[in-house]
Amino acid sequence: MMKEKNTNCDTIKETTYEKERRYLSPFAVHSENTQGREREEAPCPMRTEFQRDRDRIVYSKSFLRLKNKTQVFFAPDGDHYMSRLTHTLDVSQIARALARSLSLNEDLAEAIALGHDLGHTPFGHIGERVLASLSPAGFKHNEQSLRVVDKLEKDGRGLNLTYEVRSGILNHTPAGKPETLEAEVVRYADLIAYINHDIEDAIRAGYLTADELPKDAVSAFGRHTSERINTAITDITRESEGQPYVRMSAERGRALNELRSFMFEHVYERANKLIQESAERMLKALYTYFTEQPETLPDLYRGTAQTDVPRAVCDYLSSMTDRYAINLFKELFVPREGSV
Repeated sequence: MMKEKNTNCDTIKETTYEKERRYLSPFAVHSENTQGREREEAPCPMRTEFQRDRDRIVYSKSFLRLKNKTQVFFAPDGDHYMSRLTHTLDVSQIARALARSLSLNEDLAEAIALGHDLGHTPFGHIGERVLASLSPAGFKHNEQSLRVVDKLEKDGRGLNLTYEVRSGILNHTPAGKPETLEAEVVRYADLIAYINHDIEDAIRAGYLTADELPKDAVSAFGRHTSERINTAITDITRESEGQPYVRMSAERGRALNELRSFMFEHVYERANKLIQESAERMLKALYTYFTEQPETLPDLYRGTAQTDVPRAVCDYLSSMTDRYAINLFKELFVPREGSV
């Protein structure tokens, strides 16, 4: 008679903890040592806390909306351009690869990566700059991403994520100060992902050719997307393995910054100009409309509007997809045929 396997869920989670104790770097965050959540919850009998965070993010409404938010090219004529969702998945993939190669906590890195752009506006960084200029308190997408998981998801209850994931989401930008090596991994993964796949999209869109890329950067990283990403991961691994830090070698760090500067000058500014006027007009009109009539905001945002109207309006506008913002603008401001 075949002996039944032990399927006790506590055993499954304990096995994960044991693997982390045995195989993770001494500088990694162990799932059993999380600083916990703002609101205490009964633990999952099977998943670690970071695995639960990853699942909560993937099944959130904000995550689903990323598929219709601009990365760089607005409403591109083609099916293979990056959206904010595909960028997020790309960051997650690179972060997992880096975490694995450095014996860090892959589940923590993945959760941070999947949540890092949840607060991004429609129309990419143009939308972020418009809201920053309109709101008295300013607007930063990393801070909004934290607000999404803390306050706005689950009809205002938030996702109640662990401290480590929340901190990583907030500090994923170049100006951030990551508290864990897993968060530092995500910061590098974000940079590697958007530069390399934005190059691919820019070539596809005819903004540049591969021959126009800086020769020193091509020499340092390679000519093709996969080659550049693999080189970056390998370089960071060689530089950081067994160390209490995550960093790139000085030579390739300079080359990556050169690529980033090149993209800002030759692609991002040009792409932004094409949508800037339209995006600014739409978002400014919507911002003014809801600031003057906060009672027309959806229920989720009216509570905030009682004490901070600009904050509530930014919450609403930043949650929109490109398509939703355009359709709402048309509904509110574009005369319909036959209207008086």
